[in-house]
Formats: sequence, structure tokens, C-alpha cells
Amino acid sequence: MEQISIHNNKIMNTISKKKGLMHYIRLSILYILLIIGAAIFLIPFIWMLSASLKESKDVFTYPLQWIPEHFVWENYKVIWEKVRLLQYFMNTAKITIIITCIQIFTSSFAAYAFAKMEFKGRNTLFLLYVGTIAIPWQAYMIPQYILMGKLGLVNTHIGYILLQSFSAFGVFLIRQFYIGIPNELLEAARIDGLSEYGIYFKLMLPLSKPAIATLCISSFVFIWNDFMGPLIYFSSDSLKTLQIGLRFFITENSADYNYIMAASVVSLIPVIILFVFLQKYFVQGIATSGLKA
Repeated sequence: MEQISIHNNKIMNTISKKKGLMHYIRLSILYILLIIGAAIFLIPFIWMLSASLKESKDVFTYPLQWIPEHFVWENYKVIWEKVRLLQYFMNTAKITIIITCIQIFTSSFAAYAFAKMEFKGRNTLFLLYVGTIAIPWQAYMIPQYILMGKLGLVNTHIGYILLQSFSAFGVFLIRQFYIGIPNELLEAARIDGLSEYGIYFKLMLPLSKPAIATLCISSFVFIWNDFMGPLIYFSSDSLKTLQIGLRFFITENSADYNYIMAASVVSLIPVIILFVFLQKYFVQGIATSGLKA
């Protein structure tokens, strides 16, 4: 009997080792595929960075040189002199930061009401509001412009900020996260004497960092890269944003791809910095915001 037991244990250990080996093989293949996929997506950005550090005549040389023989750091100085890039950069930063902060507040505030407060027509109102995501901006672009014109807010930063201050996507994202927070936690807070505003500020906001980080990144990237909105609403050069400035820069320097790539790299830096600092919360927000309907 002991020999049979020992033999069975050996068989089980062998099977366990084979399963462990297969698991590591599958995991290794998965990581290799992910690395290859990431490399493919990064190739255009690597080429952009490489081209930004070359002379104009060397950008399209064949065979392609990924690492320039001579790094032309002067390109990053010239772009600030060729166009009012600093002013466009500051305008974009101002608008993006203000809109992102307002969207976080309005979206989280509305999401709390839709997720944790009971009132008549709540679900219907939520569906109608979220349903606006499906309406293309081109469908209401002209009526929106006419309305802003009658209010005297065309060609002003405040007009564009007001237009972007509310996000149906943001409300949906944060509401899904709020639903996962137990109602018993809120009831305990109410028993302790917290008002709804106190629960929102002291309980819900601290717990919703992943969802807020996700909204922060998505809103920041959208507003920072928006081209059509500023193009339509800003006619004064002093109000224009970085994306419009880049378009003018490309038009004026269409043959100087080294300068164009340098300006493009500069425009990406704030987005990259934001993602680096918030990526942990961003991944958590994506993973947890859609667990419950």
C-alpha cells in the first residue's frame, strides 16, 4: 500500500510540474505577443522622436537611421521662434486644466445622484443623458454655435469652457464605479450625522480615485488634442490653441519635417506626464468601473 501511495504521489507531482510548465509557457508567449504589439504601436512615436533630432535632409534617408549620427537639439529651440508656440501652449494648458477640473466635479456630483439617491424618473433621466453620447457633434454643431453667438461667447475662452464643462461619458463612468460602493457604508455615514454633501466630499470622492483618474486622463487628452472646437470658436490669434498652432506651423514649414516632429513631440509631453503619474489609478478605474450595471 505504501508503494502504491508513493507511486501515486510521484504521478501527481509529475502532472503538477507539467501543468506548471505549460502555464509558464503560455504566460511567456502572452508576454512576448504583448511586447511585440507594444513595439508595433510605439514605432511611429520612436520615428517621430528620431526625426525631431535630425536635420531636414536626413529625415527620409534610406536606409532609415533610427539613431541620428548627430543629435540636432537646436530644432527644439527653433520651433519656439518660428511660431507663437508658447502662447498656444499656455492657452491650451489653461483651457484643458480648467475644463478637466470642472468635468471631474460635475460628473462625479451627478454620478452620485444617479447612483446613490432615489428620486422619481432617475433611471429615465440617466438613460436620456447618457444617450446624448450617441448623437454626433456635427448634428448640433451649428445650433450650438448660433446659441453661443447670441450669448456673446464666440471667440472667448469662457464660451468654449462652458461648452465642454459637462460630460455624459464622465457621468456614466463614475456612476458605474459608485454603484460598486456598498449602500451600507452610506447608511452608516448618515447615521453618524453626515449630510449628502458630507458623504459626497468625505466618503465618495476619496473612494473614487481610480474612476476620477480615468476621467481625468480621458478628458485631458480629448481637450488637449481638440482641433475642430477651437478652430470654429476662436478667430483671434491670441486665443488659439496648440493644435491650431501646429496646423499653421505645418502649413508654413511643410518641407521641414524635423521642426514639425519636434513641435509634435513637445505637444505630447504634458499628456505623457499625466499618464505616467495616473496610470496606476487609470488601470484600476478601467478594471472596476464596469463591474456592475
